[in-house]
Amino acid sequence: MAKAFLSIGTNIGERLDNLNSAVSGLAAVEQIKLINVSSVYETDAVGYEDQAAFLNIVVEIETSFAPVELLDFCLALELELGRVRLFKWGPRLIDIDILLYEDVKLDTEKLKIPHPYMKERAFVMIPLIEISPDKANIQVNQVVLAEQGVRKSKKQVNW
Repeated sequence: MAKAFLSIGTNIGERLDNLNSAVSGLAAVEQIKLINVSSVYETDAVGYEDQAAFLNIVVEIETSFAPVELLDFCLALELELGRVRLFKWGPRLIDIDILLYEDVKLDTEKLKIPHPYMKERAFVMIPLIEISPDKANIQVNQVVLAEQGVRKSKKQVNW
């Protein structure tokens, strides 16, 4: 089984329910074992800012899926949960991104590992640092993170 880290975010509907549904969907298949789930963080939108705040988590898993199989599974789960892609950085019911997969470096049109923007996104790095500081592998500037509008939430994901 390979270790991987996923970022999950939502800003439409019952956001905490959406996170719980995504985590449950991951745990429901034998090819994925949940190892750890971060706290829930509320995050101002990035890119297209005229939309509701997001709830974000990072999930550590072990998986027998190869990287592209994991991506295909995550995309299918997003569709199953009701995701509709309207435009880049737009509102979304659920978004599941592969951040890291073992020490794999992959740069294809379909999949890039490590995720190319993860170190620029506080909503990814803060929860990753929380559950796996060794994998985060960078020094984080708290002022920069504060400027990105990431707030730890009292909400928790059931897993």
